Amino acid sequence: MIRFLIPVSIILAATVAVFFPGFFSRSGLTELAKRLRFGILSCRSKLMELVDPVVLKNLADKLSFSRLIDYIKLRFFPEAERERLPEPSPLIDMNALNCRVRWTKLMEDTAVFDTLSVDICGTIHVENDMRDTILQISIVDVTDGESGAKVVQANVPQWSSPGGPDPSAFQYRAELGKLPQKVTTLSDWTTIAQLRFDWFLFPRKGNRNLQFITSVLSADSGEELASAKCSFTCENPSFGYLNLQENMERTNILAVALAFAVSAADNKLYDCEVELIKNWARDNILENSGQVSDNDERKLDKALENTIAFFRGGNKLDTSEICEEIVVIAPVAQRYDILELCLYVAQAKGSAAAEELAILKDMADWLEVDPERFRIMMDKVLPVDMHEVRDVESILGITSDMSKERVRTHLNKEYSKWNSRVTNSDPNIQTQADQMLKLIAEARTQYTADTLVSG
Repeated sequence: MIRFLIPVSIILAATVAVFFPGFFSRSGLTELAKRLRFGILSCRSKLMELVDPVVLKNLADKLSFSRLIDYIKLRFFPEAERERLPEPSPLIDMNALNCRVRWTKLMEDTAVFDTLSVDICGTIHVENDMRDTILQISIVDVTDGESGAKVVQANVPQWSSPGGPDPSAFQYRAELGKLPQKVTTLSDWTTIAQLRFDWFLFPRKGNRNLQFITSVLSADSGEELASAKCSFTCENPSFGYLNLQENMERTNILAVALAFAVSAADNKLYDCEVELIKNWARDNILENSGQVSDNDERKLDKALENTIAFFRGGNKLDTSEICEEIVVIAPVAQRYDILELCLYVAQAKGSAAAEELAILKDMADWLEVDPERFRIMMDKVLPVDMHEVRDVESILGITSDMSKERVRTHLNKEYSKWNSRVTNSDPNIQTQADQMLKLIAEARTQYTADTLVSG
């Protein structure tokens, strides 16, 4: 290629001499030489970019380390965003390993993911050449300072560290291949990993200061051959694992408040209902707090007694506001757990008052759960024969926004469901099925009559 560029350079020089004869003074020749040298190098660089690298049989022996990493990069994330990386800063110590992190994009199939690309440059020193190496990347959240540093956890099992001190900690590992020399220098920034942002579980939501630790390890012994650290700041839009723990604890406390609100809906607090709520609170609030001391138990018991006194004094809670807070901080699964607790509170005394059924229905709406799934839960925990007052429409899942035709279709489905349970081996289910079929018959009569009148 250089042989090809030499005659090109001579032709260029001759052209300049013909058209600009006065240019060839001593200073002009010096300037021309500089420009030609720059042109040759630029042309060579452009031509090299057009030539696909040939993967030789013994890649580790015949490629430089930087070319080897480029090969690995193309092999493991071929769809990664490619960009021309700037030269390392003069302030970087090229005698040591350096790393940095950048926002990039990654396309997988038809999806595009936000990623953090990790680049390295500098020098890796080893005692023996041709050593197999492994790349390892871990991340620490130092938003609260070095003393309050917390690991960034892996959101996918593939990048967890089961053999480490914290099995949930994020740890990216990949084979780098052999180091061809005892001293290997990467003079340019080279991308060695592209990490999807959804792989991380940060301690908390919001602005996070991160420290990336990039290490090159011996594949044989695990010995650290080189290591570098760099800082990176990003915004985490999701709840962190500490937020999730705190939200769960807060949700359990709010669940106890809702359970007492259901119990007191008929202006009475039965001992069996109170005992059920106390047991649930001990199992869910204390057990989720880690090690529990006698003092913790005393605090909880005192808080429960204060709550009981509050409701027995005729006071009411704004249950809709409590539910709104729960929707913000709790996943849907935990909201169903709360409703299940409240259903069993209403069941505890053997019958459910109309006021209890009404507040349960409102809570299901406010907690934004699936109405049909909640009705199935109610059928299981509070069958019809436990209702002190039977609200046919509520029991059968008929809502005010349904047209007459839609109601009839819905009742047909309900009839098929309960009719299949009449022969169930469980006598309780048989009894419940009979009762539901009677309610369906009543509702059919009502809506048929309404249709005849309106017609």
